[in-house]
Amino acid sequence: MLVVIGVVLVAGWAYAGFQLTRPQEAAIATPTPSTTSSADLTVREDSRRLNDLPNAKVTFVEFLDFECEACGAAFPAIEELRRTYGNRVSFVIRYFPIQSHFNALRAARAVEAAAQQGQLEAMYTKMYSAQTEWAEQQVPKDDVFRGYAQELGLDMATWEAAYNATATTDRIQSDVQDGTSMGVQGTPTFFLNGKLIEPQSFGELETLIQQALAE
Repeated sequence: MLVVIGVVLVAGWAYAGFQLTRPQEAAIATPTPSTTSSADLTVREDSRRLNDLPNAKVTFVEFLDFECEACGAAFPAIEELRRTYGNRVSFVIRYFPIQSHFNALRAARAVEAAAQQGQLEAMYTKMYSAQTEWAEQQVPKDDVFRGYAQELGLDMATWEAAYNATATTDRIQSDVQDGTSMGVQGTPTFFLNGKLIEPQSFGELETLIQQALAE
């Protein structure tokens, strides 16, 4: 079983690495560059965290697009890292929906609306585990995302209000602006303790995390 898991992770990461070498596309808008330093922009006080480690020595940040195939391919590897280092490393996600992905912004809104009810991790996981159900389709998938919210037992009136709120889109756009200011051009893009990293394999990423923990 361990061998099978390893093969899946390696295969997924290899695919993600291939995707990262493609020409990258613009996000939902072209934000005004910020004058704040990149390190200050990596994590905001209100950034969405997959685990609660306020004083973690190491912080791993992923700028992601839920419709991005490379992000979906990297997801099992990131989950493996969370299982191994989740008690020592803070895992943070930043929204970065790509403009050419028809439902990427809708997916980010759905996740953010769930996060406002304390269900960030559950909706984040659902988006990737069910990505093939809704991604790469040029029709709105609002009903699909609404169904995910119902499956999670969310207060639907509250979720609907958040999903459709301008403030939710603005919250996502804030992440895009930070990412653009730091040079993010595509997804997934990773930062470790405020520094951009470009690992070419799962093993390389794990080594970088281990080195950061040892410092």
